[in-house]
Amino acid sequence: MKFSRIPLIALALATAPAMAADVEVSLTDDSVKGQYNAFGANSDIQFGVGHTYHEGSRHITNLDLHAQGRTAIGNLPTTAGLGMRGLYWDDDHLDGGALGLGGYAIVNLPKVPGLSFTGSAHYAPDILSFSDSESVFNVEVRASYRVIRNGEIFAGYRYLNTDLEQYHGDIDLDEGVLAGMKIYF
Repeated sequence: MKFSRIPLIALALATAPAMAADVEVSLTDDSVKGQYNAFGANSDIQFGVGHTYHEGSRHITNLDLHAQGRTAIGNLPTTAGLGMRGLYWDDDHLDGGALGLGGYAIVNLPKVPGLSFTGSAHYAPDILSFSDSESVFNVEVRASYRVIRNGEIFAGYRYLNTDLEQYHGDIDLDEGVLAGMKIYF
């Protein structure tokens, strides 16, 4: 008795949960960042992990966990997320980290297919910061254009700052105009 594998494969694919992911790479004048996001915009949750190398041997790692959903700002379709971003940074003799609370919004413009605007902000006060960090503030804004079905390019601005506990000052961990690309799979 000979069975065809095609119906079994089709059944397995049909019953598997729908899952999409993306990988992005962005550059500033002084840094390069890679980010992996595990789920697509239709998922109720988003998990991501990223790493930034900043010129001068500074390393910054982030873990993101957000509840997300579809909404609208005015009549513009929007994907929004609320949650947390864990950050850890290491720079020569200093290191620190924080658990920042915040979120993001991705606004699409229906009259210009492929064009979207993204903004994200996360803040960690002293109580949610550790080691040399006293508080951490992270914000990013960007404009994206989907060039092909599974790829887009973007440009924007990124700012990541921490107050230093022992030194009564602050340091910009990563800051500048950025450009990058995102691949969906």
